[in-house]
Amino acid sequence: MNSKVSRVIEAYSLDGLGDELIERWVDDGESLRSLADEFNRRVLASAMEQADLNPINGEVENTYRLLTGDDVSSGIRTEARRSLERDDVQVETVLGDFVSHQAIHTYLTKHRGVSKETEPEDDREKLEKNQRTIQQLKGRTRAVATNIIENLRDTGRLDIDDFDVMVDVRVIETASGETYDVNELFEERAESDGTEE
Repeated sequence: MNSKVSRVIEAYSLDGLGDELIERWVDDGESLRSLADEFNRRVLASAMEQADLNPINGEVENTYRLLTGDDVSSGIRTEARRSLERDDVQVETVLGDFVSHQAIHTYLTKHRGVSKETEPEDDREKLEKNQRTIQQLKGRTRAVATNIIENLRDTGRLDIDDFDVMVDVRVIETASGETYDVNELFEERAESDGTEE
């Protein structure tokens, strides 16, 4: 049986977040409470994006604090919830999908089989995992952009026929001005650079 964390990751298309949780807990030593807060903010951000809110920088963090912070009055919390509901965010569902630090611990230890004593990945494994994360983020960006454009088209606010969205991540080396597709960079430069360290 899947854990709640696994189900929520799938429900909100948070691809790559599970691997990120492992890295931040095992490699970076981040606390379970911090990981739970970050996980819940990602859930909230996804729900807001699905409601076509496109939150600006800092908006998700502030909204999450208003919904969950101990220092927030009940009146302000209620107003924050009502504001989201007016924008078609299913607030009760989102709050129900928030997870505790215990749920994060269960997911990491019982469902992903890691612990603080887990052997660190070798450089190649870490590189491949990071490459997968970028690919998953590209897929997520493509899906969100497609959804927004379709919504604008279907509501008569954008004049476009059938379309496809391309997401391209390119890296420019400042000194030389050389440009790489991110996959090219990982494949062509990682091994030679990594063996010299």
